[in-house]
Amino acid sequence: MKQLLITLTLLTTAAAYAQVSVGISIGAPPPPRVVKVRPGAPGPDYSWVDGYWYPESGKYRWHEGYWTRPPYAGARWVAPRHDGGKWFEGYWQGEHGNVRHEHEWDKSHERDFHHDRDHDHR
Repeated sequence: MKQLLITLTLLTTAAAYAQVSVGISIGAPPPPRVVKVRPGAPGPDYSWVDGYWYPESGKYRWHEGYWTRPPYAGARWVAPRHDGGKWFEGYWQGEHGNVRHEHEWDKSHERDFHHDRDHDHR
């Protein structure tokens, strides 16, 4: 009985100091979709952003490719990527700093243009 009491005490003490961690991994995204015909640019200052998969609510969602105006002149798009089990978002990069793409901007035809003025930089 004494041995049982000691064992229960040790298990209870160990359980009190144990840490439980739960993580969800959805793995790498599917291969990119193939665009057979890229639509024409709406103007000379527009850049094409290839379509890409991005994680949302535990699964991947496809973001169609699109034409957009960069947030400032000289900015270039750095595509999102999955590397070593970690997801890295796409962003605009250049001499005025990095600007992340917000999916709420997608309703606008100038999705990322001048959004560096209204949002935090990376």
